[in-house]
Amino acid sequence: MKKILITGALGQIGSELMTHLRSIYGTDNVIGTDIRKGEQDGPFEIVDVTDAKRLHEVAKAYNVDTIMHLAALLSAKAEEMPQKAWDINMGGLMNALEVARELELQFFTPSSIGAFGPSTPKNNTPQDTLQRPTTMYGVNKVAGELLCDYYYDRFGVDTRGVRFPGLISYVAPPGGGTTDYAVEIYYEAIKNKAYTSFIGEGTYMDMMYMPDALHSIVQLMEADASKLQHRNAFNIAAISAAPEDFAAAIKTYIPEFQMDYQVDPVRQKIAESWPNSIDASAAQKEWGFKAEYNLDAMTKDMLDKLAVKLG
Repeated sequence: MKKILITGALGQIGSELMTHLRSIYGTDNVIGTDIRKGEQDGPFEIVDVTDAKRLHEVAKAYNVDTIMHLAALLSAKAEEMPQKAWDINMGGLMNALEVARELELQFFTPSSIGAFGPSTPKNNTPQDTLQRPTTMYGVNKVAGELLCDYYYDRFGVDTRGVRFPGLISYVAPPGGGTTDYAVEIYYEAIKNKAYTSFIGEGTYMDMMYMPDALHSIVQLMEADASKLQHRNAFNIAAISAAPEDFAAAIKTYIPEFQMDYQVDPVRQKIAESWPNSIDASAAQKEWGFKAEYNLDAMTKDMLDKLAVKLG
């Protein structure tokens, strides 16, 4: 990678990935795009990923060699607007892949644990397994994995991707995902020393701290292509936890913290269709993936950073 275009650059992942990549490859070599203009220092363009012509024009104008396609509607929002989710998540992906094919670019897009479904093995979910998701977001992700495989097999596009677990960050606010309780809980712990979880007690899901997620993207994109067998849907994981585990970790640093529950049936149903824990051995073997943050290390860093951010 030498010159990179990011779609959805103002989203939860994109906003931090753009900064991270600019620190590695140089500010002028990372072009952010989104449907609105944000406050940032480097090159940035307004691009709606459903506008194929505009996306192609910007990629060509900046002479990029890599697209990181992050623009998407997340799980809970996608259930509210399934048609719009299909148009953005699948139409946008197809447009971005076509640009990569036409301009011979390297390509990254993330999949998700949302690509799994109720019939998927819940514990230590294998790399290759039955998926059958029951959400529009999940259907989009499975289709996206297959589409990226197709563009590699059919056209030779260097497509790569990971299945992200829930991502936790102190930088970007929650963005409509089912795992967002694990971000909100830290904000509320600092502000109010209390939190009402919309996910029920005992509901385990895989999570990851954003620094590990950013590192994994760069590590995969810089990996030797000849060693990649799975390419577009690597399981990666760091933390398997339920809401009460986050509460217990926070109480280590804020003893007076309290949590209760007011379960959101829509997001709870989504959460219960996802794995409890993930087998990431393929990513470890093929490109050396390893997470650095466990629940306690992440909790300490989140609380320290949010205390500064929130004053």
